[in-house]
Amino acid sequence: MSNNGQSKWLATHIAALPRSGIRDFFELVSEMDDVISLGVGEPDFATPWGIREATIYALEKGHTNYTSNLGLMRLREVACDYVAANFGMRYHAAAECIITVGVSEALDLILRAILDPGDEVVYHEPCYVSYAPSIQMAHAVPVAVQTVESEAFALEPGRLEQAITKKTKAILLNFPNNPTGANLSFEQKEQVAQVAVRHDLLVITDEIYAELTWGEACQSIAAFPGMRERTIFLHGMSKAYAMTGFRIGYACGPPELIEAMMKIHQYSMLCASIVAQEAAIEALRNGRADMEAMKEEYCQRRNVIVKRLNDMGLRCTPPEGAFYVYPNITCTGLTSTEFAHRLLREHKVAVVPGIAFSSAGDGFIRCSYATSMENIEEAMARLAKFIAK
Repeated sequence: MSNNGQSKWLATHIAALPRSGIRDFFELVSEMDDVISLGVGEPDFATPWGIREATIYALEKGHTNYTSNLGLMRLREVACDYVAANFGMRYHAAAECIITVGVSEALDLILRAILDPGDEVVYHEPCYVSYAPSIQMAHAVPVAVQTVESEAFALEPGRLEQAITKKTKAILLNFPNNPTGANLSFEQKEQVAQVAVRHDLLVITDEIYAELTWGEACQSIAAFPGMRERTIFLHGMSKAYAMTGFRIGYACGPPELIEAMMKIHQYSMLCASIVAQEAAIEALRNGRADMEAMKEEYCQRRNVIVKRLNDMGLRCTPPEGAFYVYPNITCTGLTSTEFAHRLLREHKVAVVPGIAFSSAGDGFIRCSYATSMENIEEAMARLAKFIAK
């Protein structure tokens, strides 16, 4: 070991990466009993039975082999049909789609495929905790643009454009957003698209929560004029279809970029699980009714948690998508970390400190409503007692 406690064998850029603030906090949660968690970013529903049955049937048929590095052609065809029907872009399954081990792998593949050391990627905060580290692991530079509560955490095109330099290679977007639940309007997406075209930048759009929208339908930025040829569209099965453990994502985009992603994928992951791919085919073909039923339940929970938070004095912008709320806690005088740790210790409710998602997140916490209405009601009652102190 070196003098600073780190192994001399570690790569410098990996040694410098911080641990996930979410993981550190939930290691503490795991040591406690009877905690109501509003922190986990995954559906509380079991994967719908039809999808599970397709998984079982795939095993019974002996589908236990490798697939093409790009993924099962049947799944790529179904995924491209799904994207055409729901997002307005038509991709060719043979050359413009790759199946990955979750959207996280798809993001890693495209970043490694396009970035040279010193390149910059502009992204928005608050955001999913892996974005900046993923850019850094590709030896590039993450450049954050802050979104703010007064603008419903939407990405302001002017601030985005100010962050672009000669070194900027791509813009990374996530709407609907984790952790804020924010979305972009048609006009805002159009303006962001114009910025990308004007500066000849690639856009990577993570739309894993696209089906879970509560306002206007979620139209992908890839469908705007001049964008299909400069956009990598990332989507997957985890959130809308309650399939987090299946680890199936996919990317659609220009064939030369999909080919580059496949090169990395074939030398690292090889292919996604064949039985999980079979399950994804069933979900995309026949899972709409189950997905809509889960979405309706999320919407009811959303309305309850937003009202309860605002009633107790924690200002909460109603989320337009995903299954998170991001209330403002500055009225308590506590940092987000202090708030989360005290709420956990004193009332056994787990939320995620806003600082985990943004350098400017100290005035906020993230609460997930991907849990039962009973849990939400009890958690809000406990939270109200904590605030009353």
